[in-house]
Amino acid sequence: MNKKKIKKLYEDYDYEEIYDKELTREEEIEDLRINNNYVYMIKTTTSGNMVESELYPIWKCRNNVPRKKRGKSREVQKNLNKKNSRKNTVRLINANFVNGDLYITLTYKDGYLPDEKRARKDIRNYLDRVRRWRKRNGITEPLKYIYSIGFENDVEHSKKVRIHHHLIINQMDRDVAEDIWGMGRAEARRLKADDFQFEGVGRYIANQGPERIGNSLNLKKPTVTKDRTTLKNRKAEKLALNENDYKEFFEKKYKDCIYLDCKTYQSDDFPGVYFYARLKKKE
Repeated sequence: MNKKKIKKLYEDYDYEEIYDKELTREEEIEDLRINNNYVYMIKTTTSGNMVESELYPIWKCRNNVPRKKRGKSREVQKNLNKKNSRKNTVRLINANFVNGDLYITLTYKDGYLPDEKRARKDIRNYLDRVRRWRKRNGITEPLKYIYSIGFENDVEHSKKVRIHHHLIINQMDRDVAEDIWGMGRAEARRLKADDFQFEGVGRYIANQGPERIGNSLNLKKPTVTKDRTTLKNRKAEKLALNENDYKEFFEKKYKDCIYLDCKTYQSDDFPGVYFYARLKKKE
């Protein structure tokens, strides 16, 4: 790939926000406009065994680059932030944890229900106890963790959802992880990947929102690469019409992966389509 040529194209825009109308029926894509002002970029995000492939238009002329939608409500922006946080959390977990690491839920007993400030201190103290135990028992692998603090701000529901913690840590004795909590019930179970690795627990941890998530600084970030494709515009729109061709197309692009699923989106205002596909590495 010629980096200088890539710089002459305009790709710096929020394609997920622009292409936000999912293609579900053939009649929805009959009016796709074809022009020569854009080509396709493929972005690959690899997190552990999970591979996400995003195929989207980039622009030959600065004047053609889509602009962010104006006038988004606070609620829409909040939902967008939660969506991005959920995606980033799942990626971090998939990139850093493996089968056998611990997924732990920590709750409080009656008579010891902290506020949010105290709960943050409690989870830090718990992790300090985990570190000390690991050191005493000769575990040299650095501690990795990611956690969220869960509770309900709504007064009407506050009695139903007591403040609690969800976290994932690496290389730890399950019984010890439960015993050293000491403030209520602790339940630890071993991670076991499915087709989407650890997306399920990742979404659960991310559910409380980005402001309630914490993680160790030694977590490695997912690997992201971008490449200009030779995919012609008409061929991309034709591919969008034929869902049965997705598996062959993406497995040809990623020969060491197995295709899982793909969603395709269009814009009401701009030509082209956006593909978001997920694959997993072959064992």
